[in-house]
Amino acid sequence: MSCGEPHETDCSEILDHLYEFLDREMPDADCRKFEHHFEECSPCLEKYGLEQAVKKLVKRCCGQDDVPGDLRSKVMGRIELIRSGQNVPEKDVTAAPQES
Repeated sequence: MSCGEPHETDCSEILDHLYEFLDREMPDADCRKFEHHFEECSPCLEKYGLEQAVKKLVKRCCGQDDVPGDLRSKVMGRIELIRSGQNVPEKDVTAAPQES
């Protein structure tokens, strides 16, 4: 995604690190770069708004559930596979079968 305009920070970099920005897991200087980019780039701002809304919805619906410690790394690994264009298996072969 890109608006086609040149930016100080490339759209692909913004989108690759969007969740770090949303979760405030980056230095303040980088956050300011992202905020500046969003002021200039409406497609990235729109994507940011969508991801922010999804994050709020998940928090509202699932905010009280305990999350297993390795879940984040598994999800991030699958996201990276998708971003790199690799095939992602429908089922996670490393996951233990769920008990009924």
